[in-house]
Order: sequence, then structure tokens, then C-alpha cells
Amino acid sequence: MKISSYNINGVRAAFKKGLMEWIEESAPDIICFQELRADIDQVPAELKELEYHEAYYVAEKKGYSGVAIFSKENPVSIQEGIGVDWIDAEGRVLTCEFENIRVISAYFPSGTTGDVRQDMKMKFLDEFTSFTSRFNDDPKPTVVSGDFNICHTEIDIHNPDKQHKTSGFLPEERQWVTDFLETGFEDVFRKLHPGETDLYSWWSYRAASKQRNKGWRIDYHMATPALAEKAVEAEIEKKWDMSDHVPVSITYKL
Repeated sequence: MKISSYNINGVRAAFKKGLMEWIEESAPDIICFQELRADIDQVPAELKELEYHEAYYVAEKKGYSGVAIFSKENPVSIQEGIGVDWIDAEGRVLTCEFENIRVISAYFPSGTTGDVRQDMKMKFLDEFTSFTSRFNDDPKPTVVSGDFNICHTEIDIHNPDKQHKTSGFLPEERQWVTDFLETGFEDVFRKLHPGETDLYSWWSYRAASKQRNKGWRIDYHMATPALAEKAVEAEIEKKWDMSDHVPVSITYKL
């Protein structure tokens, strides 16, 4: 089973830049999309005609945020949000239960626009931990796939020495990731690529950052241990240029 996570930075723009071609070539069994930036009726019809079941959770604000899960298997249940009104209004978390796996597509807030949003981001992190804690004693394998807007360690970001006061690499954000992993999740990509450097999933559009590989690894698959143990391949699909992010895909032998 192949699960891909992709912040597409606007589904309509990504569609024009080759989204269909990526889906056909990569052929994931499950795709977790983030940052749709569209209502459901604005999703290109060609995407809806693919052989995937679709679940969407969009923001109340037009053209903002939004997540989706496309799956070849029909989910047995779908949960929109985490039960916290101010978070759910932004369409950031969508959960699909399948017969043998639970998949969560998540788009964490950015704190780069100032203190107010940074404070909201930290509150989101606490609420998200509370949300996922309900699965701690559940035997069904769970994976959170999405854009966390946080680099966990110094090898996950270029030039870390100059980034310690930057939102997305603040000590308290990085500590949250450490604490989250200790609740019963594993960073699957890092499990398969321990210690490897210069592996990023997001680059600024400025200063030819992608060409120079001045990036951040902020897109994750966080899986419960029984599922993480079955991961056999992890790939950052860097050749695609539909967004400032690229797809991150994990293949599991289930």
C-alpha cells in the first residue's frame, strides 16, 4: 500500500501544472492532500473522475486551507475536524477509517504571519495531541500524513544555526514534535532514512531555493509503531513542481 501526502498549494493551480500526471505516474493507493484552497464544487471535474473515493473538508473562508483524502478503497467512516470549533472552521484535519487502517490528513497552521497566529499554532498543537490520544489504545494502525509546518531536527532544515528564532523551527515547536512522537507515533520517513541530510519537502519560491536545495522537511507521515514497522520505502518526489511542496510517499507491505 502506497500513501502519499501532498500540500498542493491550491488544487486548481496544481491541476494546471500536472497534478493528474503525478497521480497517474505515482499511483498512490491513498492520497492526503493539504491546502486545497477551493470549495468542493471548484475541484476540477477530471480529478473527480479518477478511480478514487473522495473525502473533503474545506475551510469556511473562501480560497483558504482545506484538506482531502483520495482512496482506492472506500472508507467505512469519515470524520471532519477534531471537535474544536475555531480549528475546524479552517478545514485542517480529516480522518478516514478503512477496514484495516486509519488515515488522517492534516494541515497544521503556520505562525509566520505574527504572534497571534503563532499563539494559535501552539494551541492547535495541544488540541491535536488531545485528538490523536483517543487512538493510543486502539489496535487499528493509524497514520497522520500532512504538512506540520515544523522541522523537527537540525538535519530537517537548511542552515539550522540561523533558523532557531524562525517560526517552524522554534524550540517549543520542535519539542512538541518530540513529545508527539513519545505518545506513540514514529516519523516513518526518518525511520527509513536515519541521519540522511539535504532531504526536504518544501522550498521558498524566492532566490531559486529549490534549485539550490535550501529547503525544509515539514511534510510527515507519523504512524503508530505496528504500521511504521511495515514501511518498506519512503520517497520525496522532488521532480514535481506543482507547488512549493512536493509529494512525500510511503509504501507499506501490509
